[in-house]
Amino acid sequence: MADLLYLVHRLPYPPNKGDKVRSFHLLKHLAARHRVFLGTFVDDLEDEAFVQNLRPYCAEMHVARLQPRLARVASLRALPLGRALTLSYYDDAGLRRWVRALGARCKLDAAVVFSSSMAQYVDELPGLPMLVDFVDVDSAKWTQYADAHRWPMSWLYAREGRRLLAYEREVAARALRSFFVTEAESALFRQLAPECARSVEPIGNGVDAEYFAPAEGRASPFGAEPYPLVFTGAMDYWPNVDAVCWFAREVLPQLLPRWPGLRLHIVGRSPTAAVQALAGPHVNVTGTVPDVRPYLQHAAAVVAPLRLARGVQNKILEAMAMARPVVASLTCTRGIDAQPGTELLPALEVEDYVQQINALLASPDRAAAIGQAGRQRVLRNYSWDAHLSGIDPHLPSHEAAPAAPAAA
Repeated sequence: MADLLYLVHRLPYPPNKGDKVRSFHLLKHLAARHRVFLGTFVDDLEDEAFVQNLRPYCAEMHVARLQPRLARVASLRALPLGRALTLSYYDDAGLRRWVRALGARCKLDAAVVFSSSMAQYVDELPGLPMLVDFVDVDSAKWTQYADAHRWPMSWLYAREGRRLLAYEREVAARALRSFFVTEAESALFRQLAPECARSVEPIGNGVDAEYFAPAEGRASPFGAEPYPLVFTGAMDYWPNVDAVCWFAREVLPQLLPRWPGLRLHIVGRSPTAAVQALAGPHVNVTGTVPDVRPYLQHAAAVVAPLRLARGVQNKILEAMAMARPVVASLTCTRGIDAQPGTELLPALEVEDYVQQINALLASPDRAAAIGQAGRQRVLRNYSWDAHLSGIDPHLPSHEAAPAAPAAA
């Protein structure tokens, strides 16, 4: 059993959005085998109530409070310094002091870093071995954002892509091992950072298929609606906002003449003004819901038309686990080990989405068969432990051990 410093850029609970799902399951995996000292941020007031839920997994915790608006302003101090804005955004003096004090009184064996922005805190403990879960190549995401925006944001995003890539390469060069969520993301980083190629490997995402499972008696939230389509996700995340706005503008009008009872349900927290403006007779914007599973279970189909996505989308795996047919962008489906056409339905252009959704609505039996095949794929290939065990050989010790006791 090792003593591990686990640094995460966002409180890994509740596991209700992609990065928090992965970081929480990684915490569970590490805590089942090692003593974990968690350093993280709370950036949402609603998450404050859940801090105590993590104590059973941790020997000790330090939770820094982050106000996104103030942090965005503070991050601008990175501009004259030539640093990535992301590093200044997540720079907290209190967390640095905690890391230094922890290193002075505990013999830590290694640091596990979730998201490159948290690697800056390992600088406080020179010589500590480090493993980094980059998840995605975040610098490439910023470069994508630059291509999709006008000046001056295009300049700012392009700058962030360059500066963050330089930092990602520096971190990966120091790390014992660097992990990405798919082989495609790993290959991209090897291309961008060839000097680090030998220490890069994928660790895929999983899904809790016991929790995300269809259940008899689970009431439908749709009433008598005949054709509910569902999109799930955090609706203040720009790739999600872009996806639903594009779908509502380009795809939905092509479906309504044939299916006038069709309605798109956008299910997720913190919808932006642009998302709220979509609400109308054929679009329902729910905001936060207590449980996403009824929306998934009773959907005629689940859509994931993300045009700016990277890595594996948990929303797709969760919908597949709920035995619903999923129509998703080709960039998303490429990262998932599923049979196109029978377990998962890829789409690229407007016409692809229209064709796939028309076929599903016209044949409920086929839709159900695709959903069941998708669930079986998840059960076979996407357990969390099977994927996360890839980190174990690189830790100082990986014998099974009981979970750490809660801190006083």
